[in-house]
Amino acid sequence: MPLEMNREVFITCAVTGSGGTQDRSPHVPRSPKQIADSAIAAAKAGAAVVHCHVRDPETGAPSRRLDLYREVTDRIRDAEVDVVLNLTAGMGGDIVFGGVEAPFPVAEGTDMIGASERVAHVAECLPEICTLDCGTMNFAEADYVMTNTPGALRAMGQMMTDLGVKPEIEAFDTGHLWFAKQLVKEGVLAPNALVQLCMGVPWGAPDDLNTFMAMVNNVPDDWTFSAFSLGRHQMAYVAASVLAGGNVRVGLEDNLWLDKGVLAENWQLVERAGTIIENLGARVIGPAEVREKLGLVKRAPVAT
Repeated sequence: MPLEMNREVFITCAVTGSGGTQDRSPHVPRSPKQIADSAIAAAKAGAAVVHCHVRDPETGAPSRRLDLYREVTDRIRDAEVDVVLNLTAGMGGDIVFGGVEAPFPVAEGTDMIGASERVAHVAECLPEICTLDCGTMNFAEADYVMTNTPGALRAMGQMMTDLGVKPEIEAFDTGHLWFAKQLVKEGVLAPNALVQLCMGVPWGAPDDLNTFMAMVNNVPDDWTFSAFSLGRHQMAYVAASVLAGGNVRVGLEDNLWLDKGVLAENWQLVERAGTIIENLGARVIGPAEVREKLGLVKRAPVAT
């Protein structure tokens, strides 16, 4: 497939994530106010979409609390800046096995819940977009598995579609794209799907360019894709994704650094991504254009 550069690019800022980064940088937001403020600053810097997890305000540990999601949602929607809200639905599929000789009982850190509960905050907050991690995967930790069975994904994807929330397919390997195409074929997801290519996450697709193009070439022509990589490769993948016809994601979920020895804030990463995009001769588009492109409807603040 020949490269066709994307000349109208949207930036997603992944604001905080659920990894153990809360003690590695003072800029990783914890409380709903901090997360919302960081998202709003990213929007002012040029992010059309903000992708949000929530954390325990005291410890910074990942959380699924509905009240935290509601507060983040309300604060962002009440802000003076417009932005498309994208909430994670990746929590609640974590298994930590007891070890290679005694996998059961499972260990501390296991968090397995049903499909409806995994989507409960999406139904509560009705973001314009929410994520759908489209496969089960080993992560870097020795005995941890991110679990997303075909049955659970069908159920969650249908719930999202019925709620009028657009799923963002998180593809960590080519098989995840294969199954996502099956969900579209079955009518669980709409044909004009949105996908995020997640590169360099151990042990998914490595972030070399040959693998990246294999991922890109598995995205149907009528889908919209974005891509990111981790750490020092984050900005390189801004350029790579634009050149391959896609959009971009940056943010503290994936990378803590602005330069060697310099910790970043979300807005700085967005600003740098915007500079790269514009230097390539493309244009950074805003939330209104993203809604038109993806068929989204702007949500008003949720009534109390």
